[in-house]
Amino acid sequence: MYLLRHGQSLFNLHYTETRKDPGIEDPVLTPLGRAQAEAAAELLAGKDITRIIVSPYTRALQTAQPVLERLNVPVEVMHEVRERYAFACDIGSHRDLLAERFPHHAFDHLPDRWWPEERESLEDALARAGSFRALMAGRADQVTTLLVSHWAFILALTGYSAENGEVLEYDPHSPAPDEIVWRK
Repeated sequence: MYLLRHGQSLFNLHYTETRKDPGIEDPVLTPLGRAQAEAAAELLAGKDITRIIVSPYTRALQTAQPVLERLNVPVEVMHEVRERYAFACDIGSHRDLLAERFPHHAFDHLPDRWWPEERESLEDALARAGSFRALMAGRADQVTTLLVSHWAFILALTGYSAENGEVLEYDPHSPAPDEIVWRK
């Protein structure tokens, strides 16, 4: 399967410069983030992708959009592949607001509040990644699935610290990472 970390968001831009939480909830992509999403879509256009799973955060939905413009495949919005809740950017938007912004996706299956109430532990994020790994390992279409997700979820899933807009190939049969290596 393929993994795509969302493009640069307003949060990423400000946090990278200051190393302080700028307090931006559910941020949108920056112009660079949109360019990263377009570049990823170009790369993925030649791949055999039959389905996309995407996190309900705006930055992930916006990143998936250029891929969807090139590939006519079903999309599943799945809150289980969300970012680890640690900053203001990890406060999501209500499903009704997402449905207004992204009317071509279904959000009615999401809980009203699909992000955690409080900071998520590393253990909980690793457990979510483990559940997703097991789910995907049991699917026949695992090889042709694209996941559009986030830094901490991809890190918990693979042990790799992906950059904004980076595409990875991933085998869900691979074991959980022995340790999480934080790349500088």
